[in-house]
Amino acid sequence: MIKRIFLLLLTLVVAVVGKDAIVLPTSFQANFKQTITSDKGKKIHYTGSLLFSSPNNFKWNYNSPTKKEVCTNEVELLVVDHDLEQISTYLIDSDLNLVKILKKAKQHKKLIYVAKHKEINYTIRLNNKKQLQSVVYKDNLDNTVVIIFSKVRYKNTKIKPSQLKCNYPAHYDEIRG
Repeated sequence: MIKRIFLLLLTLVVAVVGKDAIVLPTSFQANFKQTITSDKGKKIHYTGSLLFSSPNNFKWNYNSPTKKEVCTNEVELLVVDHDLEQISTYLIDSDLNLVKILKKAKQHKKLIYVAKHKEINYTIRLNNKKQLQSVVYKDNLDNTVVIIFSKVRYKNTKIKPSQLKCNYPAHYDEIRG
C-alpha cells in the first residue's frame, strides 16, 4: 500500500518536453479530486492539494472526507491522519526509481502517456499546456483510481523545504512501518 502511494506520487508530477520524453518540472502545485472505485462499484471521493519540488519531495494535503497529509523527503514517507491523531512513517524502498518509471512511459495518443511499473498500468493525461491533467490506474486490489488535477502551476524554482513538511501536534501517536 505505501509503496503504491509513493509510486503514484512519483508518477503524478510529469511534464512533456519532447515528443516522447517525460521529465519532472522543478516544482509543481495543483488541486486534486481523487475517486477510488472498488470492483463492486463502491466509490470514495477525496479532494485536496499537492506540492512537489525536485528531486522527489512531495506533500499531499487531503481536505475531504478526512484531513490527512502525505509527505516525503526522498528517504521517508510520512502519513499524518489528523482524524485519528496518528503519524505513520515508512522508509522508501530503494527499488522505487522515478527515472525507471518515466523511461517506461510511452506516448499512446496526443497528450496521453502510458507506463507500466511493478505490474501496474498508469495512464497519464496532459492538458494543452502539457501539464498534468489526470492519472488513472487499477491497484492490486482491483480498485480503479482516478485523480484529476486543477489549478495546475509548474515553476522553474524549488519550493521551500518548510512548505513540504507535514505538520502535526507532538501528542499524535507514531507508528513506524
